[in-house]
Amino acid sequence: MKYLIVTIFLILSLNGDIIFDFSPTSDIRNWRIVDDVVMGGRSNGSFSLSEDGHGVFSGEISLENNGGFSSVRYGINDLPVDDKSFVHIRLKGDGKTYQFRIKHNRRYEYAYVHEFETSGKWQTIEIPIDSMYPVYRGRRLDRPNFDYDSIEELTFLIGNGRPQTFRLLIDKIELVTE
Repeated sequence: MKYLIVTIFLILSLNGDIIFDFSPTSDIRNWRIVDDVVMGGRSNGSFSLSEDGHGVFSGEISLENNGGFSSVRYGINDLPVDDKSFVHIRLKGDGKTYQFRIKHNRRYEYAYVHEFETSGKWQTIEIPIDSMYPVYRGRRLDRPNFDYDSIEELTFLIGNGRPQTFRLLIDKIELVTE
């Protein structure tokens, strides 16, 4: 009983905002693919809805012409965050490593990154916002971790330095503040 009370308290003490909850009727027009073709590469990603209503980020990574990445981006309007915010993502990957990225200003070229491995099963990834580090074109920048008060863009990216196919199912993205 004691553990149940503690669990209920923890759940009630968290304040969550749904960023995106995929369903069979979700409007995914604001999700856009950005592949290495912007730099001459030949990777090919796509984003769609599965029959079950999950976001599907899939495609093929090519290293031809100095390529090697695919991403899907979603713009949001100044989502407030603080140093106690976490992003929870329910997803099912293919056993590969992906990056979750955020930007506080979508016009900036650098982003803040958290890498995660997928298991091939449904899992929930928990990402502390203040642990996300800045990168530009795959290189870590000499800047502090994310310390802004809002997010304007989020991205899923795959770029593991080898040619491969990929498939990532996304169920829900939520912002949680303790």
